[in-house]
Amino acid sequence: MTRAFRILALVAALLCLAPVAQASPPPDERMDDAVMETRARDLYRELRCVVCQSQSIDESNAALAADMRIKVRERLLAGDSNAEVRAWVRERYGDYVLMSPPVQANTLFLWLLPFIALIGGGTVLVIFVRQQARRVDIAPDADEDAELARLREQEGQS
Repeated sequence: MTRAFRILALVAALLCLAPVAQASPPPDERMDDAVMETRARDLYRELRCVVCQSQSIDESNAALAADMRIKVRERLLAGDSNAEVRAWVRERYGDYVLMSPPVQANTLFLWLLPFIALIGGGTVLVIFVRQQARRVDIAPDADEDAELARLREQEGQS
């Protein structure tokens, strides 16, 4: 193996291990009750860090994400349900804080965009393929013209 390949394999292995290292919260953020800890971690994954780009508060190391995790734990310890905690956080930060925004009039475009892109891309692909096929049918090359003329002469001689 070349040295570059070994380095690349080492980097790939380290990147694969990075999520494992981050998988558990710091000791000061763990709850004693395993059921409550599971509920908290589920909520952490559902809530977006508002200062990070597309990271949940479970993944983020930002100070605001740590504060949000503390608030989630406090609400759970106060007896709130998961839905009540989500509603409480959503009230303070808006719909953006939810990793999966609700389907409503102002987020409908977000939900439909992947389907619109898929249909649009498929349409462009079909049009492109048809145009390429038409170009092949319309513009025979010189060799094909010569072959057709030869075949016509043979038919005429028969």
